[in-house]
Amino acid sequence: MAFAGFDLTGRAAIVLGGTSGIGRALVDGLVEAGADVAASSRRQAEVDATALAIERHGKRTLRLAADVTDRASLEALRDAAVDAFGKIDILINCAGRTHRRPTLEVDDAEWQSVLDTNLTGTFRACQVFGAHMLERGYGRIVNIASLASFVGLYEVAAYAASKAGVAALTKALAVEWGRRGVLVNAIAPGVFRTSLNEGLLDGTERGREFELRTPLARFGRVEELAGAAVFLASEAASFVNGEVLVVDGGFLASGVNR
Repeated sequence: MAFAGFDLTGRAAIVLGGTSGIGRALVDGLVEAGADVAASSRRQAEVDATALAIERHGKRTLRLAADVTDRASLEALRDAAVDAFGKIDILINCAGRTHRRPTLEVDDAEWQSVLDTNLTGTFRACQVFGAHMLERGYGRIVNIASLASFVGLYEVAAYAASKAGVAALTKALAVEWGRRGVLVNAIAPGVFRTSLNEGLLDGTERGREFELRTPLARFGRVEELAGAAVFLASEAASFVNGEVLVVDGGFLASGVNR
């Protein structure tokens, strides 16, 4: 008999940045676990395509684009989800961006754009959807941190600062909201191949260094993150709060691999 603690049947989830890459893989995992899922991003065509895939699995969804830099769009998504599902149990914050550039060349606008999406956007979403969860006395929030939450990565200072902030925000909210029934955790992915980074990973010295530093000697597959998300969203994790769960093939444990 399967362990019932991982069953998300009857749960309603919002996944921001859920129409591509890691976010889309987490959407698929939640749907397979039984949840109704509204996957949102800025691009309506991608929202529609993801919604169609969710419906083909027999689950309820929405077709509403949202931008984490726009509080009103998040509020509209929250209200539509509550109308459609009756509640929101799970929020996963996957929206993110990065630019690689020597730090002395990063201007204020570029710095702010990365922080406003990765850190302030996560904060906004936690506020908007967390308020509903706190009213109900139940919720599961899963933020997306990074290896850069823990270690420095070359020429991505804004990204590293934003993701260190996501880890700290996760812990702060866990302390504040956990006793009120809303558990806040994060996943820190290692190096996962997506359509956006495959050129970097497969054809550069940077990519080869990432692989060398990973004891499993390969990059992750995005579907390998789904189990962590389902776990943190489920009753199996009912006493897990303020955790940054690293899924990195051993990257952060690595010293000398050769």
